[in-house]
Amino acid sequence: MKHIKIAAGLAHVNYGRIADVVKEASDAGVDYIHADAADMHDLQNMKLMGGHQIIAGVRPETDKDIECHIYTISMDEMFIEQIHQAGANMLIIPAEHFIGAQLAYIINWCRERKMKVGLTLGCYTPLCFVEESIYDIDRLHIVTHGVDETDGLDNWGWRKSVPDLVRRARLMIDEKNPTCELAIDGGLRVDNLEPLVQYSPDVIVLSSAIFKDPEGYTAGVHKCRAAIDNAAKKFNL
Repeated sequence: MKHIKIAAGLAHVNYGRIADVVKEASDAGVDYIHADAADMHDLQNMKLMGGHQIIAGVRPETDKDIECHIYTISMDEMFIEQIHQAGANMLIIPAEHFIGAQLAYIINWCRERKMKVGLTLGCYTPLCFVEESIYDIDRLHIVTHGVDETDGLDNWGWRKSVPDLVRRARLMIDEKNPTCELAIDGGLRVDNLEPLVQYSPDVIVLSSAIFKDPEGYTAGVHKCRAAIDNAAKKFNL
């Protein structure tokens, strides 16, 4: 059976206790720590979130790879160097803001530092945005949340277009760059992730499903792991 990795997303955590949060999630069996960073523009409900200070603070608490997922409209080599020095293993950037020559520079800056690179397809960003870059990235990261079944806070649903998008993304990766990870992120919980698992993602980012579980973080991780594995078995992955 395929092992679909869990990335513990730090979007819905108590930042005052973030070291303990990361340690417990790591000990409970997550595969990656997923640190989100946002500026004043690209993720309006979570302005000025995350960055190299957060990564530096949690790096001693886990032996898991840490991925920095930025929601920003600009960044530079200094930012890459900062998260590299802090201990990040991957930089994930929005495809709609980083395309063309600047993306080539970013990929090279990350490779010089032995960091992996991912591209995010944000809400309603078409798959064609990564048709050329798919050969040179380590992850295609699809933001799945949307406009329905949401309270606007922690409990987001995912868009109606997402299943077909994930299906097509899987085909593109398998054809053009089989070593690239396919990740899904946003609005995913133990009770709604099964329909997307059938398209064989490699990574599922889970935040509120872990860190808002009423029985605690460890229980949240275990419930997510069971739901993912049960779905993988159902679809013979």
